[in-house]
Amino acid sequence: MQYLSVGGKFKDGTSPSEWYHLRDGHERIGITLHLASVIPLGFLLVFQFVPWIRHHALIFHRINGYVILLLLLISNVGALMIARHTFGGELETQLAVGVVAIMTTGSATLAYINIKRLQIDQHRAWMLRTWFYAGFIVTLRIIMILSALILPKVGGFYQAMPCDKISYVFEDDQADFREKFPACFAPNGTTNGWVAVPAIFGNSAANVSASLGLSFGMAGWLALTLHAIGVEVYLALTPKEGNRLRNVSYQRQLEAGFRHPGSAGLTSDRLGDAEVWQPASHNANEKKLEERCSEP
Repeated sequence: MQYLSVGGKFKDGTSPSEWYHLRDGHERIGITLHLASVIPLGFLLVFQFVPWIRHHALIFHRINGYVILLLLLISNVGALMIARHTFGGELETQLAVGVVAIMTTGSATLAYINIKRLQIDQHRAWMLRTWFYAGFIVTLRIIMILSALILPKVGGFYQAMPCDKISYVFEDDQADFREKFPACFAPNGTTNGWVAVPAIFGNSAANVSASLGLSFGMAGWLALTLHAIGVEVYLALTPKEGNRLRNVSYQRQLEAGFRHPGSAGLTSDRLGDAEVWQPASHNANEKKLEERCSEP
């Protein structure tokens, strides 16, 4: 919760050069929106996965779910507002932020549509996808830090950075700035005010920023890929739970008077070429009939 103090705890804990863009304007609003929504979201999300709450406190589960979805949308808006300069604002970073916003918003929308149609099995699947996608940020941070530590060992990596931004990072020691980046002070020493900063983690604040900036986009795409594959593997390994919830959906849709009970939501047998789903009771009756017919 301390990170809700954008100009305090968050400023001190973020990448040295990040605050250069986040300190004012629409990006200050964006990071405030993002933190003010994603922090309570992470806390409230835990309760959605507690079985006792889902079975005995359904009203809380529903209300909490609506609140979480709203917070997710707000956090995505905030993330998009700051994407232009996040960790250097490289194109792969901006694209990763946009893709994750689309994936989480799209998955959450499909989960919402399915639960309104009482298609609980599909609601579960799309909610799991939503939070697996959103959770990529944790894996991203781990990969990013490891990558930033490895880059100096490999060598030869640089990030373009404007001298004004570097000067801001060296605010308390302009002499050190002049010593480490003399090109910023030499006539025709820069390219439109930009210089190449070596990605050497720990050498100076500017070098740390370059290391993290170069690593962020790569780490984001790798983390998102791992999470996208991971959730599909998990869903494939838990078919019994999916089938159980499909039968629960059938009963509730039947009681609610939906057409096509068991498949009233966004299911593959209605929208695709999958075989028409049959409830467990129907399959059990067919099995008994087959056993009777096979008797001598």
